[in-house]
Amino acid sequence: MEQAAGKKPGAAHRGELLEVEIESLAFGGRGVARTDGYVVFVAGALPGDRVRAEVTKAKRRFAEARTVELLSPGADRVADRCVHGGEPCPGAPWQGLPYERQLAHKREQTEEALRRIGGLDGFELEEIVPAVERWRYRNKLEYSFGERGGETILGFHARGRWDLIVDVEDCLLASQRGNAARNEVRGWARLESIPPYDRRAREGVLRNLVVREGRRSGQVQTRLVTSPARFPKPPVDLHTVIEGDSGGTDGPTGALGEERLREELCGLRLEISHGAFFQTNTEMAERLYAVAAEYAGLSGGERVFDLYCGIGTIGLTMAARAGEVWGLEIVPETIADAERNAERNGIANARFVAGSARTGVRPLLEEAGKPDVVVIDPPRAGLSQKIVRRLIECEAQRIVYVSCNPTTLAPNAAQLGEAGYRLSRVRPVDMFPQTPHIECVALLEKA
Repeated sequence: MEQAAGKKPGAAHRGELLEVEIESLAFGGRGVARTDGYVVFVAGALPGDRVRAEVTKAKRRFAEARTVELLSPGADRVADRCVHGGEPCPGAPWQGLPYERQLAHKREQTEEALRRIGGLDGFELEEIVPAVERWRYRNKLEYSFGERGGETILGFHARGRWDLIVDVEDCLLASQRGNAARNEVRGWARLESIPPYDRRAREGVLRNLVVREGRRSGQVQTRLVTSPARFPKPPVDLHTVIEGDSGGTDGPTGALGEERLREELCGLRLEISHGAFFQTNTEMAERLYAVAAEYAGLSGGERVFDLYCGIGTIGLTMAARAGEVWGLEIVPETIADAERNAERNGIANARFVAGSARTGVRPLLEEAGKPDVVVIDPPRAGLSQKIVRRLIECEAQRIVYVSCNPTTLAPNAAQLGEAGYRLSRVRPVDMFPQTPHIECVALLEKA
């Protein structure tokens, strides 16, 4: 790292421009540069790159920065394919890495998290499952409205910027159908001269557009998010109204067209409410759930608990090989989706209960009895200590942990290990090519 004259070696301050060479990748995808014992984590940089980076946060031993100029690319860097307004797509920060390198980094980072954070050993780390499609794989994308030169634009926040929107014409993460749906709404907004919402001025109307796609059904569902206002009917399926300065997309929603998204997964016909969680990569969700089913090792008579069950996808895909399936989910509307999906597919041995994993497991045990297998698919934050205790109280022979964050899987697996469970197998699954996000499935067996 180059230092200014008279400057203490290794020191940095917010707003400073540094020239650094990237040595490796940190968990989460940022490049790592080191000098004189000082570490700089650089967003938008890959191993071998020499970049000019602006410091966004400075601490005594490390700094965080964002790339403002690529001075010389690393030897393995490939040309960016998804570019908007001259900027790499914010949703594809690893597109400069050859795909084989992406897979290798994800597998290595999974192992590092389990060993370093969890202190775990003796497990089999299996080969990562590569993506079916490396581009145009996302079945859901959220876009933000903005203004440029007096014209409404619709796209993504620029990397590291909440106040700058980059207009999008063809995002290679989305299908051509999804891109066309977004562009239609943008054209309508321009034609009707409806102003975008300005968070600084706290005025305007158009906030976000959510585009979801049934990859197998061919359905595209659009949801417009606005401030309260009167305007001509938009060409969308759903309309969400948000008051105040919220940056989210959740709020009271009315139907103008198709209320639910139709999709097919693992041979099941599903209907999904707009607020329900569904894996963002349909094709890889099938492979993820196949790994979960393999690890569950069902023979036809087992009782399965599906915690954080959402619309029931994991439990329903296992139901044919189980004696009975019980799903637990905190959102009542999502439980209603799960029950409808069970009925649509003629699955009679699955029941779904509204409740949190923290308070709902004990009542579920009283009603259903102890499970043979527990499948758990928690959010990125993983499981709290209390939920881990509830999981232990189930006394299941096998726990199948579907994780979207190995750094929270690791301590949870260690906590379960203290209670007599052995981490035996882990298999990463590449759900999100061109990004640093890591999904994996872990099997813990009672000793």
